[in-house]
Amino acid sequence: MKLRFLGGTGTVTGSRYLLSDDNHRVLVDCGMYQGVKTLRRRNWAKFPVDPSTIDAVVLTHAHIDHTGYLPALVKQGFTGTIYCTHGTHDLCKVLLPDAGHLQEEDAKYAYRKKFSRHKHPEPLFTVQDAWEALTHFKSQNYHETFEPVKGFEVSFTPAGHILGSACVHVRYKPSNRTVVFSGDVGRQDDLIMRPPEPIQKADVLVCESTYGDRLHGDTDPETELAEIVNTTVGRGGIVLIPSFAVGRAQMLLYAIHKLMREDRIPRLPVFLNSPMAIKATEIFCRYHKEHKLTAQQCGVIDSHTEFVRSVEESIKLDSIRYPCIIVSASGMASGGRVLHHLKTLLPNHRNSVVFAGFQAPGTRGDRMVAGVDKVKIHGEYWPVRAEVHNMNSLSAHGDYNELLQWLEQGSLQPSKVYVTHGEMLASDIMRQRIRDKFGWDAEVPELFQEVEV
Repeated sequence: MKLRFLGGTGTVTGSRYLLSDDNHRVLVDCGMYQGVKTLRRRNWAKFPVDPSTIDAVVLTHAHIDHTGYLPALVKQGFTGTIYCTHGTHDLCKVLLPDAGHLQEEDAKYAYRKKFSRHKHPEPLFTVQDAWEALTHFKSQNYHETFEPVKGFEVSFTPAGHILGSACVHVRYKPSNRTVVFSGDVGRQDDLIMRPPEPIQKADVLVCESTYGDRLHGDTDPETELAEIVNTTVGRGGIVLIPSFAVGRAQMLLYAIHKLMREDRIPRLPVFLNSPMAIKATEIFCRYHKEHKLTAQQCGVIDSHTEFVRSVEESIKLDSIRYPCIIVSASGMASGGRVLHHLKTLLPNHRNSVVFAGFQAPGTRGDRMVAGVDKVKIHGEYWPVRAEVHNMNSLSAHGDYNELLQWLEQGSLQPSKVYVTHGEMLASDIMRQRIRDKFGWDAEVPELFQEVEV
């Protein structure tokens, strides 16, 4: 069996790994590239292998950097089955059509405003393409073994990152060799998600390294958030939180309402302005047995948050001038309704913009966290006078210490570890930490590198 790295190397986006033998091809994850323009251009490049020759796709979780290219893959000829957990399946029903809608809207907006270099900008894929891709999905339970193609035996274990996230275990029956893909690994003590399940066996491990070069620190996220909210409200400002619609939005809403209930922040209006995040929150509440929150706690989030569904309601939100909290997608300010809020709120020093986790290089979030004095949105530059914060303590990724702790909890003795899904420096530092702590043979693969498993 061979493993080829088609994405997710040297960057935290575009995760794609191809397993193959002489007769079959199985793709693990099919992510879209995000961030700097040179990475985004890869979405438009010819797929490295003919999609029609791929027999099956197996997903670690629903985030767009792991699933977002699926509609394009199907559009280009993939006809096989896409396997994932039940939670991932339900979330993809929300995320993929929304991604298609954003692709269409961005293309239309670029055409109207004439800020694209293309005369007639086209979307990478459409909403209809996304729904077509969803017809290929088949969901599986955790810990149940299935065979997507002959000779490849697959199972899922909980990864603790977001609802439905999983480590993918692939046993190649002819050689009895097992390769495990970590996907994105969650925290050991997350506010709402349970910790990732330890891995007991892997001949080859493909491990993420988003935070391979840093720690989240000892800051209590609730205390940090309370201080930001209280300071902003004290000067009459609005707190805007660009948030990933899946996982982070639900964590933030829980933390906000918990702080209000404990009288640590004022009882402010809380708006969730993201149709995708609203649907994801409803799914999150349905799956309450798979995370830490009870049905009652989920109900509190539901009843105490004002869901902003229509475009008209979203536009009206920009006229608010009293203290409130707005949670809106996307988490790196790379698209979506949050861009319109940023244009309204960034020029006012009374307001605060709070990023809640990793900001990929080249994104607006990354530039604002770095301290730029203006940011380009919809073809125009807007001054950054609002106070900008980045709360890494709210990240849904384990830092390097948590990753090492997770690896130590199992009974692993892999013959090879490939460190992926991280910026180059983070991956290389994580590689060295794994070698130093466990003595395992660890390597950072190059894009399109192919190895024997």
